[in-house]
Amino acid sequence: MPVLNLRSNDADPDDLDTLMRDIGRRARKAARAMALASAETKDTALRAVAERIRASAAAILRENARDVSAAKAAGQTSALIDRLTLDEARLSGIADAVEKIGALPDPVGRQIAAFERPNGLLIERVAVPLGVVGVIFESRPNVTADAGALCLKAGNAAILRAGSDSFRTALAIAAAMGEGLASAGLPADAVQLVPTRDRAAVGLMLAGLDGCVDVIVPRGGRSLVERVQAEAKVPVFAHLDGICHVYVAKAADLDMARTLLLNSKLRRTGICGAAETLLVDRACADTHLAPLVTALLDAGCAVRGDAAVQAADPRVTAATDQDWRTEYLDAIISARVVDGLDAAIEHIETNGSHHTDAIVTDDSEEAARFLAEVDSAIVTHNASTQFADGGEFGFGAEIGIATGRMHARGPVGVEQLTTFKYRVHGSGQIRPV
Repeated sequence: MPVLNLRSNDADPDDLDTLMRDIGRRARKAARAMALASAETKDTALRAVAERIRASAAAILRENARDVSAAKAAGQTSALIDRLTLDEARLSGIADAVEKIGALPDPVGRQIAAFERPNGLLIERVAVPLGVVGVIFESRPNVTADAGALCLKAGNAAILRAGSDSFRTALAIAAAMGEGLASAGLPADAVQLVPTRDRAAVGLMLAGLDGCVDVIVPRGGRSLVERVQAEAKVPVFAHLDGICHVYVAKAADLDMARTLLLNSKLRRTGICGAAETLLVDRACADTHLAPLVTALLDAGCAVRGDAAVQAADPRVTAATDQDWRTEYLDAIISARVVDGLDAAIEHIETNGSHHTDAIVTDDSEEAARFLAEVDSAIVTHNASTQFADGGEFGFGAEIGIATGRMHARGPVGVEQLTTFKYRVHGSGQIRPV
């Protein structure tokens, strides 16, 4: 493999092209081995990966401290620094997530459907790995382990391209993962991290690396996802924005609404499942609006609202049209009063991003309509939007949230990282001429 300066943003184009093509070829070879690996072998490997991450904690945290220091020196936002930062507890959580993925049922080989044709042919639809999954991410170093482990569990190989902010941390985690794979007798090349910050590597991945990449998953901000969706020559699992709503309907319990709203917005403001807009039904605004707005403001969240919301508390600033379509990823929320369920659904359809939207209500019919009519990947009734997470869905972890209409929608876990093929069993049947 060509030797590149890992600190360079401008590797020699010929060397970079050679490097990336070699990574693609080695990933394809590893994917063939992973597709044939038994469930037991994969689970043993994932346990070994988790142990290597724990054993490498000092080295990983040392590299993460360097990444965090560089991000602070570069004036990065507090939200980005929070996503980037690891401590012992977060790193332990990363290792635990890898183990949980290993403990999941094997998605490969499961029979999805089976039927018999009148001519006696037996046809079954069976889950098989996707192949090579390219993951392009920015500041979340945990994506290295989560994405790699999910791909491995589903019998795939992964090519990971970390952003400059998390580059050192991602390299350290990927090295630990490779050691764990090798110790279990699986190819270390099944998880490869692109060893350069050069942004041209992204373009080469999007082009498919000579057919070696089967799907791309971007994890990052709007500019990254827009580029991936515009340039990719292979399928993409992605969401562009997480403009998530909490709609407090007329039959909402106020205490529940307050608790769910604060959790949806403020538990972690920098994640894609954080609520960005509060909608309150005019029918309950007299009793619910001021307490909800006050709770947000008192918790340190800025509120940008329409006239009714501004009237509820003098600390509220005026919302602009752009606020309804903004993913703040910060302690800021837009809020407005709407005239009932139809108006709430219309607002979400007009301004939302089809990610995650919640209704708070004790009216089951109203909840059923919201769940049926809001066209988002995840819709919740009396539950926080921050449950938009593969781990919370029981997937162990997620490789990302997809809002498109391919087979992977919502949290992309191990089942979504498989496709299927048909197995046809005959006894000498031929088609009539």
